[in-house]
Amino acid sequence: MAYDKSIAAFEEAYKVIPGGVDSPVRAFSGVEGTPPFIERGEGAYLFDIDGNRYIDYVQSWGPLIFGHCNADIEVSVIEAVKKGLSFGAPTTVETELAEEIVSLFESIDKVRFVSSGTEAVMSAIRLARGVTGRDNILKFTGCYHGHSDSLLVQAGSGLATFGTPSSPGVPADLTKHTLLATYNDIESVQKCFADSPDDIACVIIEPIAGNMGLVPADEEFLKQLRTICTEHGTLLIFDEVMSGFRASLKGAQGITTVKPDMVTLGKVIGAGMPVGAFGAKTNIMAHLSPEGPVYQAGTLSGNPVAMAAGLTSLRKLKANSAIYVELGNKAKKLMEGFKKAADAINVPMVTDVRGSMFGFFFSDKPVKNFADAMENDQKLFAKFHKGMLDRGIYLACSSFETGFISTAITDEMVDETVKAAYETLKEIKG
Repeated sequence: MAYDKSIAAFEEAYKVIPGGVDSPVRAFSGVEGTPPFIERGEGAYLFDIDGNRYIDYVQSWGPLIFGHCNADIEVSVIEAVKKGLSFGAPTTVETELAEEIVSLFESIDKVRFVSSGTEAVMSAIRLARGVTGRDNILKFTGCYHGHSDSLLVQAGSGLATFGTPSSPGVPADLTKHTLLATYNDIESVQKCFADSPDDIACVIIEPIAGNMGLVPADEEFLKQLRTICTEHGTLLIFDEVMSGFRASLKGAQGITTVKPDMVTLGKVIGAGMPVGAFGAKTNIMAHLSPEGPVYQAGTLSGNPVAMAAGLTSLRKLKANSAIYVELGNKAKKLMEGFKKAADAINVPMVTDVRGSMFGFFFSDKPVKNFADAMENDQKLFAKFHKGMLDRGIYLACSSFETGFISTAITDEMVDETVKAAYETLKEIKG
């Protein structure tokens, strides 16, 4: 494939946008080549400015369950736009979308909409601190919860330790209240609580981690985590910005029996529009302004266009729960095909699937945490990504990201993708 126009566009963007992109992963720094500049999407496909067509397994990093330009969602957005882009005032569509979310999540009585997943997590943590009167929070190495200051923390030893900033511009005074534990390792959590038994406001976790590749939390680990939080009066937050309505209609909570105290959502509830949300039981949400003293606000929160898109998408999902079975079957078929192709050429690979989410690592052992993920062959992934892109397959441009299936992806497209994977791996191996 030719990428001449995209290369020129990237060079032009670099002059006026830091790194040429508005989100670092888009720069292709972890893979080979130049990012294609996208002109349009249609169903399962992306088209770049050079005229290349790709089967899209990124789907705007998750929210496009129905693919690009779904007719129903498109109509709802156009109708909303005709009424106005933003009001900074209440609309009934906010309530309607909130009611749909509350009806599906046992752990949520009330929800507050914001404009991004980062904002949802930041607000949820502030609320947790306000409710408990505590300062410390506990997160897990490899889990990404947005780019707010207190969550940009180095991995350190991977055991329980106070965090230090992993980015210039983040004061150490902010991250000193962030404790780190190892994903799927309850002993590291117990050590954190032993070191700070009465001052951990919340534990935040991706129950299905999607930012170190796809790494689900073990059920027993989540159960033990729930018990520890309850014993210490610490709030358990499930960050389902990625997995919410993706892993199942109820997100990770449709798979695990463990119930969190708070939930953060995003991506899918806006069907591709900028949106986020956080929710909990009434007694917790009552602490939030204007009912309570914990302040949170946003001019574009509950934006009517995003609410309309999300409402249409969620109602379509509720009306046909079989969608998740179909998506899951295609994700399994894709990963089974990748594994078979890798085995045929003697390339180590492990795969996993959760609903319409899929992930793979070039590794010869199961991946249970970030340290395991780091042992993945990143150089091989970079070559594989380039080979797949050249064959019209658009995968996430990092070995630490998750892939997504949309309803627009057909079995024939999956077969085409598996064939491309075999050809790419064979070419790499020589």
